[in-house]
Amino acid sequence: MKTVLVVEDNEVNMKLVRFVLTEAGYNVLAAGTAEEGLRLAREHRPPLILLDIHLPGMDGLTAAQHLRADPATRGIKLLALTASAMKGDRERIIASGFDGYLGKPLPRDELLGAVSAALAG
Repeated sequence: MKTVLVVEDNEVNMKLVRFVLTEAGYNVLAAGTAEEGLRLAREHRPPLILLDIHLPGMDGLTAAQHLRADPATRGIKLLALTASAMKGDRERIIASGFDGYLGKPLPRDELLGAVSAALAG
């Protein structure tokens, strides 16, 4: 069973993503802050992290920099979760170290397809 770490501060979004991934057979680790997500990433080294961009305290872009700078976590696939849909956001997020980008709200099939593709690649 593949493990996915979800770092999301919005409780409703977390419940939705956790439910969809669990129903699809993934083991889900959950964190509500970037700091907690970094700790879980170092401890469990999941193959994939779904990381919200707008988090309290440290944001997802900064957390991605920390993950990429740490030899223990730099190889983990990172998919951004964000409602940011302004021109240039996708490019800026990918350039900051993410492997992919998922816009909110998250359609179930799009979420599962992106997770499956990230884990396969």
